[in-house]
Amino acid sequence: MGVLQFLFYFAVAIVMLFLTIVLGDKGAWYLAWVFGTVMIVLISAAGGALMDEQEEQRRRRGSDH
Repeated sequence: MGVLQFLFYFAVAIVMLFLTIVLGDKGAWYLAWVFGTVMIVLISAAGGALMDEQEEQRRRRGSDH
């Protein structure tokens, strides 16, 4: 498993180097845009999961009484 993980990260590093060369000065902007988009999606998913859990707890409390 360790070798496959190493090869995966090595391939990602090669792709990132290639993109850095191609994008030049705009690379930092695109990197920030990708990270920002990923963070918004992850935070939204976490918020949805928390809301679902709170609703489930309310339903359980309502059926106990």
